[in-house]
Amino acid sequence: MNTPDEILRFWYSAPMSQHWFSSTEQIDTEIRDKYEILWQQALDGELNHWQETAEGCLALCIVLDQFPLNMFRGQAKSFSSEQLAVKVCKQAVEKGFDLQLPKDQRGFLYMPLMHSENLADQDEAVRLFDASDLFENAKFARHHREIVRKFGRFPHRNEALGRNSSQAEINYLNSAEAFTG
Repeated sequence: MNTPDEILRFWYSAPMSQHWFSSTEQIDTEIRDKYEILWQQALDGELNHWQETAEGCLALCIVLDQFPLNMFRGQAKSFSSEQLAVKVCKQAVEKGFDLQLPKDQRGFLYMPLMHSENLADQDEAVRLFDASDLFENAKFARHHREIVRKFGRFPHRNEALGRNSSQAEINYLNSAEAFTG
């Protein structure tokens, strides 16, 4: 049985933390093999009780937001539980749970907001990262927000989601400034 503590130990372990933003096929496979069933349980609402604690909310955000990006890389399914993670994040912040977490762990609680294609969520991500003095995260949150502000979405997701790209998005994706996930 997976618990929030087990998820946090795994995610914040030395080997895993080195691959947060530069995963490998091996890491993606490991996460899929270990946690795909747990992700489906979270998607089905079977882990909603995790939202009773700060650590549970953080673990649930990791399961719903981070794990699918690894497990289903390049597929529409990788974004399928993102809005559930946004909801968990917002409820955690409303309850003050974010302030109960160590500063260095708050980033992954707030990350679903930065992944959202909703501009209000993007604004909230910047606000929360700034308020927690998570300056490196805030820099990336501002960058993400500007992409959503400019295009109304993340153009690098278009192919996976079966969306047509505008000429402006194509030009952006072919530029040196392109964010590709």
